[in-house]
Amino acid sequence: MLVKLLVSVVIGAIIGLIASMIMRFKNSVLGNIILGILGSALGGFLGGLLNIEPTSWIVSMILAIACSCLLLWLYKKVFKGGR
Repeated sequence: MLVKLLVSVVIGAIIGLIASMIMRFKNSVLGNIILGILGSALGGFLGGLLNIEPTSWIVSMILAIACSCLLLWLYKKVFKGGR
């Protein structure tokens, strides 16, 4: 159980870091972890709505990174005034 949690946190941090680099957004390590976990959850939710079945872990990672980028874009539009 603890190992699964630690793996989720590490993967979330990697996903958040990649999304932050793609969107050129400065973020803390904790911010990257939260972003990655939220992006993964959103990716799973949207994937289920669109009937996208992740056939491998690569597809899951791409979907999570894309949704993390979407969250960063929305954050910039709402809180940073669209800059």
